[in-house]
Amino acid sequence: MNKQIVIPYRYFSSSAELDDIEKELFQKASAARDKAYAPYSDFNVGCAILLDNGKIITGSNQENAAFPSGLCAERATIFWTAANYPDVRINKIFVVGGPNASTESTTAIPPCGACRQSILEYESRQEHEIEIYFGAVEGEIFMTKSVSALLPFSFDSTFL
Repeated sequence: MNKQIVIPYRYFSSSAELDDIEKELFQKASAARDKAYAPYSDFNVGCAILLDNGKIITGSNQENAAFPSGLCAERATIFWTAANYPDVRINKIFVVGGPNASTESTTAIPPCGACRQSILEYESRQEHEIEIYFGAVEGEIFMTKSVSALLPFSFDSTFL
């Protein structure tokens, strides 16, 4: 039997279509992207997290010559946030990325598999979905209500 998975998402053709808080997250993620340390891939990613208390936390990808030792922007930001605000719920994550030389990248950059799995852990931990926005520096932006839309066959603590 064949089955299908349908992924619900919202699409924005540009940041001009975002509401005020979404625009602020986009701008902060874009600014964080400028602080990325990506000398090997030349691919800069910024992340902005909105907490339930209204605070916005930002971070960027940090590479290492021993490639597996680096961290993506999403994990760097969510790990720091969880360590410093362990009892505050994460409501939204906004990711902006693209090649460093191209500030006019138009293709939305989604979180990688490891980042999706990490976000899933925090959704499970806080028992609340986290809206995920991912976009380009200039151009399209996608939003899902939960990481489960991006990771439909996920592994979580219920399997342990």
